[in-house]
Amino acid sequence: MTELLLIGAVVFVIAGSVKGLVGIGLPTAAISMLTMVIDPRTAIALGLGPIVVSNAWQVWSMGDIRGAFSRYWIFALALAVSVFLTVSLSAEVSDRVIFLALGLSIVSFALLNLRFVMPRIPDRFDGVAQLGFGTISGILGGLSGVWVAPVIMYMSSRQVPKDEFVRATGLLLFIGSLPFVTAYIQQGFLTPDLAVVSLGLVIPTLLGFSLGARLRTRMSNEKFRKVVLYVFLLLGLNLLRRGLF
Repeated sequence: MTELLLIGAVVFVIAGSVKGLVGIGLPTAAISMLTMVIDPRTAIALGLGPIVVSNAWQVWSMGDIRGAFSRYWIFALALAVSVFLTVSLSAEVSDRVIFLALGLSIVSFALLNLRFVMPRIPDRFDGVAQLGFGTISGILGGLSGVWVAPVIMYMSSRQVPKDEFVRATGLLLFIGSLPFVTAYIQQGFLTPDLAVVSLGLVIPTLLGFSLGARLRTRMSNEKFRKVVLYVFLLLGLNLLRRGLF
């Protein structure tokens, strides 16, 4: 477990720095890097502590939690149910399936943030859109531990303002993480030893976040953001390769 903690600490300092610098990509960076040296289920389990804490902090710092939940409760409910069911029903799937789901999540995440523009969803279809995107997000997240891409697609299609985007995204990622953690414990993927290591990784994550926030003032944020997203794209394509071949 000591070796796992050291590897995780290095990875989450880097992933936290990316999050602090460009505001996105903590689980995407961490899980994609960890799967290079450990199996995907363990990589996802190690990321749960930092992911839950960072999203809880994002929700708390943005405020208006009740208002955001009242606007996106359909998405939140669909996400929570589908995450839990997917983890529970896919306990025996192979690593190749997880690699495919993780690669698809990361490639979608990178492409969405680099170039893709979603068409606007009218208000009258919002409920249906929340249900659809929430379910897709939960299925993809239940397999891979990364469910941010469908959340971004929905928020972009609704053309929400920047602060609302950050608030709602943090809320949905946090809500999705709760049944995910519950299902991982229930299926035995998150053991007590892994839980201790995962919670310990919150510290290097916060250190990395602080470092990234400082670096943000010294370089072009947009240029670095694009470099990071292209790296994510390559990592995601490599995961797809590992799932296919």
